[in-house]
Amino acid sequence: MSGTGRNNDGRGRAGTMVSGLAVAVGCVLFLGGFVWAAVVYQPYTVPTASMSPTVKPGDRVLAERIEGADVRRGDVVVFTDEVWGAAPMVKRVVGVGGDKVVCCDKEGRLTVNGTPVDEPYLSRGPAAPGKQAPASPQDFTAEVPRGQIFLLGDERATSLDSRVHLEDAGQGSVPLSAVQARVDAVAWPMNGMIGRPASFAALPGGVSAEGPLQLQLGATAVGAALILGGAVYGPVAARLARRSPPAGGAR
Repeated sequence: MSGTGRNNDGRGRAGTMVSGLAVAVGCVLFLGGFVWAAVVYQPYTVPTASMSPTVKPGDRVLAERIEGADVRRGDVVVFTDEVWGAAPMVKRVVGVGGDKVVCCDKEGRLTVNGTPVDEPYLSRGPAAPGKQAPASPQDFTAEVPRGQIFLLGDERATSLDSRVHLEDAGQGSVPLSAVQARVDAVAWPMNGMIGRPASFAALPGGVSAEGPLQLQLGATAVGAALILGGAVYGPVAARLARRSPPAGGAR
């Protein structure tokens, strides 16, 4: 008798089991990542240049659905406010309830409660030899009521933001309830994650935590790799089992 067929069949069955398990786990991770992202995130198309260079007109962004209580300074948020036109807008939060937002100090910086804020996301070209342009072309002061937020675009020269509404009730601020989502990444073109500005971290309340997008993308990528690897491994293992020499000679 020969033990070859039994050994080869065993190795083939083991390869098939490993392949099936890898594909099953991969499907769970791949589909789970997509479903999780669909529940947590909502895509938006940026309509104007008011947030350039962070996001540009026509960019497709992914925004995490959040409650107003989760908003922190430095967040780029999607909000809708009837006073501003009742259409979804994308701006950066620079002040929360109780803050005094002033621009500009002697170095042309925005200050929040007297603390200067460096804003690396701005394109501050030179105003004069050896001096940067101010963080806002026009000076302003605003006190943000409780439960409200003060918002500016990153393109300060053209953005229609809280500065335009300084004479309105709330000195240009909008209620936290107007916030629908927080922008975490530019999906198209693939410019990657939008980080939390470190300059706001030193202020009370700090900055918001990173969203789960990178974890979701990681789960999807691992799932895809397992599906592909499992689909390839099964046939390869079976073929190698058929070709492998017998463990012992025929008797």
